[in-house]
Amino acid sequence: MTTTVTARMSALARAELTLLGRSRATIVTAVLVPLLLPLSVRPALDGMDLADAGLTVGTVILPAAVGFSLLFAVYASLTSAYVVRREELVLKRLRTGELHDREILVATALPATAIGLTQCVVFAVGGAVLLDLGAPRAAHLAVLGVLLGLVLCAALAAVTAAFTRTAESAQVTSLPLLFVSMLGSGVTIPLEVLPDRVASVCELLPLTPAITLVRGAWTGDLSGYEALGAVTTALAWIVLAVFAVRRWFRWEPRR
Repeated sequence: MTTTVTARMSALARAELTLLGRSRATIVTAVLVPLLLPLSVRPALDGMDLADAGLTVGTVILPAAVGFSLLFAVYASLTSAYVVRREELVLKRLRTGELHDREILVATALPATAIGLTQCVVFAVGGAVLLDLGAPRAAHLAVLGVLLGLVLCAALAAVTAAFTRTAESAQVTSLPLLFVSMLGSGVTIPLEVLPDRVASVCELLPLTPAITLVRGAWTGDLSGYEALGAVTTALAWIVLAVFAVRRWFRWEPRR
């Protein structure tokens, strides 16, 4: 009996969600860390001249919270999931059934991306209430930024997993992107307060477009040209990541 693509992917996504819930380390990484890290940004803001940059505490902390969710709930947790499933031969067994390769990768990513999306919605509501941000001036930019960030982080997780030997080493191989994104993509330090030359380089980092679009949704200062540039950069990274996955992703344990 042949099943539909939706049925196959839904079944795999449910199984992945069950496995995710059984891993305490994954729950901490995907759920608790993104919720707690934004609190660490607040003390650092006291030394920044946010007013001159056209920013407020809210327009810094909210995009930071979204960034932490994308990095930890999606990228870091999904990198570990891909590696663990591969080393346990789960991916290899799945390929012998009806599921196509892209269906396996996407379905495996669905629970993590759903968690990330839920957190972003919670942060947006919380920011409107607790940080007195109100509704975004350009809601479509926030939606676009989050969706691009989710797709990119999921793709980058598969790329990182391709070069990761064990589940333990996944905590190490994911660190470079985590650190670079937190420091240079506007997560903890807004690009608006950086020197122009440094900011121009940081604009090309993978997660920068998502943070730029989310922040611009609330500040209303992002021009159409700047938004288009951010979207173009994000799409370019997504294309590169998908190419890397197709070229180097491994379906059997690395020995």
